[in-house]
Amino acid sequence: MRQRRLAPGPLLDDDGRLAEAGWSTSEVRTYDRQRIAASRFRIKEWDYYCVLSDVLSGGEDGPFGIALTIADNGYVGLLGVSVLDLAGRSETTENALVPFPLGRMRLPRTADGGDVVVRHGGLRIEYHHEETARRLVVDHPRFGGGRGLSGELVLTQPTDDRMVIATPFPRAPKAFYYNQKINCLPAQGTVTVGGRELVFDPATAFGVFDWGRGVWTYDNTWYWGSASGIHEGVRFGFNIGHGFGDTTAASENMLFHDGVAHKLDRVHFHLPRDTYDGAPWRFTSNDERFEMEFEPILDRAADVNALLVRSTQHQVFGRFTGSVVLDDGTRLEIENLLGFAEEVRNRW
Repeated sequence: MRQRRLAPGPLLDDDGRLAEAGWSTSEVRTYDRQRIAASRFRIKEWDYYCVLSDVLSGGEDGPFGIALTIADNGYVGLLGVSVLDLAGRSETTENALVPFPLGRMRLPRTADGGDVVVRHGGLRIEYHHEETARRLVVDHPRFGGGRGLSGELVLTQPTDDRMVIATPFPRAPKAFYYNQKINCLPAQGTVTVGGRELVFDPATAFGVFDWGRGVWTYDNTWYWGSASGIHEGVRFGFNIGHGFGDTTAASENMLFHDGVAHKLDRVHFHLPRDTYDGAPWRFTSNDERFEMEFEPILDRAADVNALLVRSTQHQVFGRFTGSVVLDDGTRLEIENLLGFAEEVRNRW
């Protein structure tokens, strides 16, 4: 497949349609909510962070992690907090629904600026941009049946390449998806859950930032996989996915090695039959540059049902083992890299 690099300019043309489909390693297209031609009920905007901490050599804790979501999906907004105890194969997820936010959550028009502070029902989530970092703050006194959760993480952001993709939808000219995934963000800080401190060390804890803006068709299923960590002393990670929109111009499949992106073509998800976490997943690519087996640890399953809006999710955390090939032909052998793979169906 011949993939198209995005050129600089506005994301949408004067008619509110996607000006160009394709991919990039930086935010070259400018998103402007005011240019959208569709109803406010159809606009979907979210900022999602997932931070995973692997086991320190000789350490007793881990792996563990936290995921934070702020989403304005037109009909309904969502604040989400997940604490992942991968060593104990358990998780706690709590969501707060905000009726008809319609842009009032004021999510930034860029992934590289703007702060977000949202409070609802005692839950507070904050994202703050600093010069070379992102600061995440969460406070949820009623989390886990009153155990409580609070904490602050700083994700250092080097000047790395990232995955950027602009995707149209067939037969829906006003629909589009503009997405950025920033991997391999070293994380430092502490999150306290019911008196227990989860300490994130930047030597072993890495975050991914998922920035999404768009107008979606009603019923979609997507597949996404992501991992970040250290390979032979160098930061390494990847983003893989498919399942929605017209990806003729570009896929979202990309490797990240020492801050440099290496573009892949098509990656195929081979899910186990009749289970999400009871058997390994397998991944192959048509260019033979991504061959991986994924050993599940925990399925974070959720079914958020708000009448018109429903999201059925299976986000499975585990370890990737296999091989990848960089743009220059260098083959890397990957072993037990912590990450996740998911299947999500949204009717929204």
